[in-house]
Amino acid sequence: MAERENAVAVVGLGVMGANLARNFASRGLAVAGYDRSPDAGSRLQAEAPEAQIQVADSLAALVAGLERPRRIVVLVNAGAPVDAVIEALDPLLEKDDVLIDAGNSLYKDTDRRRKLAEQRPWRFMGMGVSGGSEGALRGPALMPGGDQEAWTRMRPVLEAIAAVGSGGPCVTYCGAGSAGHFVKMVHNGIEYGDMQLITEAALLLRDGLGLEPAAVADTFERWNQGELSSYLIEITARIFRVEDPQAPGTLLVDAVLDQAGQKGTGRWTVIAALELGVAIPTIAAAVDARNLSALRPVRLLAEQALARAAHAPLGGITADDVAAALYAAKLASYTQGFAMLETASRELGYGVDLPEIARIWTGGCIIRASLLESVRQAFSAEPRPELLALAPTFASQLRERWPAWRRVVAAATAAGYAIPGLATSLAWMETLTTGHGTASLIQAQRDYFGSHGYQRTDAPDESVHTDWSSGQT
Repeated sequence: MAERENAVAVVGLGVMGANLARNFASRGLAVAGYDRSPDAGSRLQAEAPEAQIQVADSLAALVAGLERPRRIVVLVNAGAPVDAVIEALDPLLEKDDVLIDAGNSLYKDTDRRRKLAEQRPWRFMGMGVSGGSEGALRGPALMPGGDQEAWTRMRPVLEAIAAVGSGGPCVTYCGAGSAGHFVKMVHNGIEYGDMQLITEAALLLRDGLGLEPAAVADTFERWNQGELSSYLIEITARIFRVEDPQAPGTLLVDAVLDQAGQKGTGRWTVIAALELGVAIPTIAAAVDARNLSALRPVRLLAEQALARAAHAPLGGITADDVAAALYAAKLASYTQGFAMLETASRELGYGVDLPEIARIWTGGCIIRASLLESVRQAFSAEPRPELLALAPTFASQLRERWPAWRRVVAAATAAGYAIPGLATSLAWMETLTTGHGTASLIQAQRDYFGSHGYQRTDAPDESVHTDWSSGQT
């Protein structure tokens, strides 16, 4: 490497890492890069010569060329590759150097790495990055957490590259420990839910109501001008206008195999919610739907074996009803996600600032939406709502949309459409708003077969047991 002190280094020059390095450089920072594949560095320099990124041939050379205390951002595949990079950098780093894992790491791995760093002179942070490759280049939403001194040192360069949303750069200190990666995990869980709900709405518009693709695109564009305005709604409208280049006059999306992929963050979100005792059925339904999509051969077999009838046309609902159901289900999903963040903040000691999380999600990230500014306002109000859906504005919106939501789910179910996201979200909301449901009978059953005890309504602080065969307590 030529003689130059670099302000920041990026380890891992794949699509995300390369674009993040270019982003740093575009803000006037001197950037160094390293990738175990020499081709990745050469490609970056050839594609973006204006960035003047210095590519090192070893981690030792990379570290030697950085101003002290050093700033190093690692963007490699989650799991063992992150551990390998940290192990290689460990002996090269000095007091107050900052090492950031900016990949999609499991938060428990981040906790383990943080404990290692506490025994070292250098500092460690876990940071979520959202916005895809384009966001990494032009401005992502960034979710750093962990060492607060490291955040202070990294803050200027992270604010420089972040997207700008309502209220400033879309980056904030998410909290102690593994908070950064936990917040990103929940973001991705909400993203799973959003995508599932939107695709179900598109299914009902096109197949259920018989709209032509151009009309479906027009409907999503209209929705994107109102309360449903979001990045995912915007790109869905565009998708319904793209023709298949191999079959002009047909839609490209119709040529895409009906089998969705996933990288694990949605599944991690569901597992973490179970461990925390937080119900997130919308996100869980979205993860289950992707798992079922992977069983495409079995689904095709089951369709024949069970002589599944063709879908019937949807009756008694309109596109506006579908919009109302989508918005209400989206509120349910966001309520679940933020409840999970609040519980984790309390149980894991993160200290997450919920209004700030909503603010940094207003730009750059995949779930960016106009709704998030209202979420920020709801969590900033006094008194703070027990749950997001109970904030006065959202409670009013849900009451207005509830009848349409029920109509959509009932009509779709009667016509044979699979809408797990919309239906599960409605079931969650119906359960949440039922003061006396099914739990009393469950407790009676548990006490009957397992002598687990139960509490009476007239003595809720006392546990009692009944011999249900004789009725004796």
